[in-house]
Parts: sequence; structure tokens; C-alpha cells
Amino acid sequence: MFQEKTIGVVVPTYNEERFIGRVIDTMPDFVDKIIVVNDKSTDKTKQILEEHSKKNSKVVSIHHKKNQGNGGSLITGYLKALELEMDVIAVMDGDGQMDPNDLFNIALPVIWGEVDYTKGNRLLEPDVWKIMPRYRFWGNSLLTLFTKFATGYWHLLDPQFSYTAISKKALRTIPIKNITTGYAYNADILNILNLANFKAKDIPAKPIYSKEQKTRIKLRTYIPKICYLLPKLFLRRMFQKYVVREFHPLVFFYFLAFVNLVLISIPLAIRFFYFFYLTGEVPRTTLTILTFTIMMGFFSFIFGMWMDMEDNKKLTDK
Repeated sequence: MFQEKTIGVVVPTYNEERFIGRVIDTMPDFVDKIIVVNDKSTDKTKQILEEHSKKNSKVVSIHHKKNQGNGGSLITGYLKALELEMDVIAVMDGDGQMDPNDLFNIALPVIWGEVDYTKGNRLLEPDVWKIMPRYRFWGNSLLTLFTKFATGYWHLLDPQFSYTAISKKALRTIPIKNITTGYAYNADILNILNLANFKAKDIPAKPIYSKEQKTRIKLRTYIPKICYLLPKLFLRRMFQKYVVREFHPLVFFYFLAFVNLVLISIPLAIRFFYFFYLTGEVPRTTLTILTFTIMMGFFSFIFGMWMDMEDNKKLTDK
């Protein structure tokens, strides 16, 4: 407990027999409950958790009978934290890649009521290039850009880092049972927090990597899923927040950008190159119209994004 607030930490775990004991043993003293969700591990994770539960009253072990993915484990842990009446609920993975010393800084803005959601940001850490594998750094940077559109939290970075803290109020408000399972759940949570107008904040956090620790994300399945999910979340946010709840002209600019850049420019570009291939001559009329539609689409997109950023400034801690 810290400043009259009970602190719970949800630890989604799958086949982490090498790290889960260390994660539990290094948990800061101010944590009241360590809710470890074993997602039907096939190694000795279950036995290790049972041993720690006997000697540490803070440990609450939950064992899934069926593998439900990271998102499914998070749902289970969050619901248990609400049942235990935790005021602030943090998330730390069971793979030992999150520094327990960062937990205090991540939880503090939620404890103080400055924001309702905080998340660790590895990209703000000095010398992150030396710590994080290069492919992860560039992949995270690209994913950050697309996630901003999907969630509306333009000031947040490193959306895939699941080192987070959320207030009991926010967790009770959002439909947490409906979030996607798997590794894409972070963007879904941010999206529904934005729809509920909860403030969120980035906190610098140190990533921990070793040769033993390998990501379980399978790119051949993850990339198609995230490419489907992010546009879906973006459209949900546009429709629910700016059409149904509080109409905003930014939807017109985004729509105009889509019409010009996709529905008109692509067919014109195909016609341009096809005619040029057949005749060797530049179709000037087509080129003029194509240039105009691309410019219209680009400026519409910029205006839509600018209005989007301005409207969501109220969801920062400033």
C-alpha cells in the first residue's frame, strides 16, 4: 500500500519457469497483491507458482485450463484485481524484461490521480539503441505512428510495451472483457480508454534483454492481425467519438483524404502508367487531375490529423 492506495500487479505468464520466480521475488514492497495468471504453461511454471503462493501471501495464482493469449490472461488478471478491490492495477510480464525499480514511477501518477492510465516507454530511455535489438526499435517506431491514429493518444510512444498501470475507476468503466486477445491488446485498451476520455501518460522505463529472453510474437500471424486491428480501431474511434457522441468536422477531412488518395488517385495512377506504357506519351490531362487529387488528399489528411491532435490534447496530463 502507498498513500492509502492498494496496489496490485497482474503478471501474465506462459512458460516462464526461468524468470517467474525472479519477477515475484523482486517485486517492490509497496505492492499488496501479485496476481500471476498462468496461461496453461507446459513447463514447470505452475509448480513454481504453487511454491511461491505457499511462502508469499501476496501471490495470487490463477491457472487457465485453456491457453487464451496475453490479452486473455490480462482480462483474467484485471477482473481478479477488481474483485480484490485494488485501487491501482499495474501489469508486469513474467519474462523478466521489465525493471521492478520502474514500477514506482509508473504507478505514481495514477496513485496521485493525475491520470488514469500510465505506460512504460522504452524509447525515452537513454542509450535505448544499445539495449533494444535494432529490429524491435524500428518496428516499435513504425507501429507507434499507426497506433496514434488508432487510439487518439498522439503523445504516447512505444504502444507494445505492456508495463502499465490503470486506476480502479478506469478499469471498472471500460469494457475490459471485450478487448482482443493475443499481443495486439495494448492498442485496443488505449482505444477504449480514449473513447471514455481517460487521461494517459508515458513514463520512461528501462528495457531488459538477455540472450535467454526471446520474443514469442510470430510476425507471420501478428502483422496481418495488427494490420486488420488498427484500421478497425481507428474507424471505431471516428464513428463513436466524432459522429455518434460529439460531431467533429475532422471526420470529413479524413474521409476526403481517403476518397482522393485511394478511390480517385489509385485508378488515375493506373490509367496514367497504362497509357504511358502503351503509347510512350505522357497523358497530360490525367497527370494534372492526378496531381490535383493527390494534393487535395494530402492536405485533407494533414488538416484531419491536426484537428485530431488538438481535440485529444485534453487527454494528456498537462
